[in-house]
Amino acid sequence: MALTSQPAIDSPYLRSLIAGGIAGTTVDLSLHPIDTLKTRLQSSSGFHPSGGFRGIYAGVGSALVGSAPGAALFFVTYEASKSWLLSPSSSPHAPLSPTQTGKIPSDVSSGSSWRNPLAHMAAATLGEVAACAVRVPTEVIKQRAQASQFRGSAAALADILALRRADGGGGGGGGGGWLRVRRELYRGWGVTVLREVPFTVIQFPLWEALKLWWVGRPGRGLARIGGGGGGGGGKVGAKVEVTGLESAVFGSVSGAVAAAVTTPLDVLKTRLMLAREKSGMLVMTGRILRESGPRAFWAGIGPRVVWISAGGAIFLGSYQWACNALGGGL
Repeated sequence: MALTSQPAIDSPYLRSLIAGGIAGTTVDLSLHPIDTLKTRLQSSSGFHPSGGFRGIYAGVGSALVGSAPGAALFFVTYEASKSWLLSPSSSPHAPLSPTQTGKIPSDVSSGSSWRNPLAHMAAATLGEVAACAVRVPTEVIKQRAQASQFRGSAAALADILALRRADGGGGGGGGGGWLRVRRELYRGWGVTVLREVPFTVIQFPLWEALKLWWVGRPGRGLARIGGGGGGGGGKVGAKVEVTGLESAVFGSVSGAVAAAVTTPLDVLKTRLMLAREKSGMLVMTGRILRESGPRAFWAGIGPRVVWISAGGAIFLGSYQWACNALGGGL
C-alpha cells in the first residue's frame, strides 16, 4: 500500500485509457488458450469436432485487436461515471481530479454508506455497455475461429464482410449489404450485454469493497494521515491506493464469484454467436433445454471460473499497477 506523489500523467481520463489498454491486452494474450477451450466445450458441435486441444491460439488476432480499445473504453467510462456518482455534488461540473483514478480517498470509511456499491454498479453497467460496442464484433470473429468454423480470425472476418455483396432480399428487413454485415458482427449483442452487466455488477462492487476493506483495517491506510489542522491531527486529502498485487488478489476472488454465477448466460451467448442461423435468446434457450437439458447451461464452468479468476487477477492487478505508476504511486 502506498500514498501518491506527483502523477506522471495529469489527465485521469488518459490514465484510464492507457491503463485499461495495458490491462486488456495483457489478460487476453495470457489467457486466450483457456478461453478457446471454454468456447469449444460450450459449442453445440462438441469439444473435439470444434478442434479439441488443437490450435488453442485460434482467434487471437481478433482478441488482440479488440482487447485494448474495449478495456480502455470500459475503464474511462467506469472511472468517470464513478467519480461523478460519488462526488458530493453529483454534478457534471465535478470531474475526476488529477489524482483520483484507481485511488481510494483517505476520507472514505469502509462502511460509509449504501451509495458506494450502488455507484459502482451503475458505473460498471455504463462501462460494459460502452465496451460492448468494441467487444461484441471481436467476440463474434474470435469465437468462430476458436470453434474451427474458419481457419483464423481473418477468414472469419472475410466471411462476414462477404455479406456486403448480398442483395438484401433475405436478410430480414431492408438495407442488405453493409446492414447485414453490421447485424452479423453484432450478433449476440443483447445476450452479451445481458451476461456482461450482471457479471460486472457482481465483480466490480466486490473488488472495490475488498480494496476498501483492506485499506480500512486498523492501522492501515485509512488511519489519519499527516498532522496539523484543527481538531488534533485531521485527515489530509491524500489518496490511499492498494498495490497491484493486492488488487490482483481481490480481482481474482471477485472474478471467480461473478464467473460462476453468470455461466448460463455465457453458454447462451456462445451458442447464439456460433449458430449458423440467427435466432432469438428465448428460441435458443428452448433449443438447449430440449437437446441437452439444463446441465448444458453449466458447460465449461470449470475452465470459465479458472480463466476469469486468473483473468481478474491479471486484468485488475495490471490496471491497478498501471494506474499507480501513471498516477505517481510510490
